Amino acid sequence: MARLRKDDQVVVIAGKDKGARGKILKVLVERDRVIVEGVNRVKRHTKPTPKSQGGIIEKEMSIHVSNVMLLDAKTDKPTRIRSEVKDGKKVRVSVKSGAVVGS
Repeated sequence: MARLRKDDQVVVIAGKDKGARGKILKVLVERDRVIVEGVNRVKRHTKPTPKSQGGIIEKEMSIHVSNVMLLDAKTDKPTRIRSEVKDGKKVRVSVKSGAVVGS
């Protein structure tokens, strides 16, 4: 079971964007990285193509999963996740509050 999933709210715990919060836009499982909204933004200089206009584009780059922690909905603080079986289904549970995370 994945510790982090798309649309989870996370906080950055290490790196240049430490303390930043955002929503996971994409999980890159094979590389152990996530793309978080508004975090690790870089500028890319792109050439114009028939489909898109050129110029300087600002976009989010990936960040390693070890540098983010899931936000607990109850306490609004970073928390670790453990998995439990409830009603025959495997669910993610917040270590700090014991609440079920996500759907």
